[in-house]
Amino acid sequence: FTDRAGKVQRRFVVKLQGRWQGDVGTLEEDFIYSDGKTERRVWTITSLGGGRYKGTAADVIGEAAGEARGNALRWSYTLRLPVDNTTYDVQFDDWMYLMDDKVMLNKAAMSKFGFHLGDVTLSFYKP
Repeated sequence: FTDRAGKVQRRFVVKLQGRWQGDVGTLEEDFIYSDGKTERRVWTITSLGGGRYKGTAADVIGEAAGEARGNALRWSYTLRLPVDNTTYDVQFDDWMYLMDDKVMLNKAAMSKFGFHLGDVTLSFYKP
C-alpha cells in the first residue's frame, strides 16, 4: 500500500485459489504482510452476463460490482478495513489488466468520503 504521497506503508504477498461452478465462482485470498500478520478473504462472485459481475465477502459492505471489457476488469466495493484497534469503511476502485494468460496487473485506488487515501499495486502470476 502506498499513501497519497507515494510512500510505501505496507507490503504483502497474496495467494489466490479460484474455482467456478456454473455462473458462481469462489475466490480465496490469503494475505501475508511484511510484519507477519495474515488475513483471509473469501469472495463469492456471480456472473450476471454481458461482462458484468457482483461479489460478496465477509468484510465487504454490501456487494462489489464488476465490469469486464476486453482485457480489463473494473471491480468496485466498500471494504471494512481493520487498522490498529478500530475499523474503517473504505472504498476500493480496482482496475485489473490481463497481460497474457499468466500475468495480471491490478491497481486499486482507496478512498474515504471521496478523498484519495492511497493505492494498492499488485502483479499476479499463474504458474
